[in-house]
Amino acid sequence: MFVMELTYTAPIEAVEDELDAHIAWLDGYYASGVFLASGRKVPREGGIILARGVSRAEIEKIASEDPFILAGVCSYRITEFIATKTSSDLAAVRENPAV
Repeated sequence: MFVMELTYTAPIEAVEDELDAHIAWLDGYYASGVFLASGRKVPREGGIILARGVSRAEIEKIASEDPFILAGVCSYRITEFIATKTSSDLAAVRENPAV
């Protein structure tokens, strides 16, 4: 599983100009089952996306296609982790570490 942390690198007005394209990009990866959750950070200086089911190389490619990246209004920090313990609501995304 991945935590994709976006940090805005441009004024919020420039981010807003790309928001519709960014949402369409998000919707595509929700539809494919890769994205599990996303939202704005508080204060609004970026966002977080939870993703799964792809390799590190694939998630980096996905991030590089974000309209925010293409417009130069954000950067990404991607952290991979193994979700070995979850609430019952998230049991379907629980993972077992490789032995």
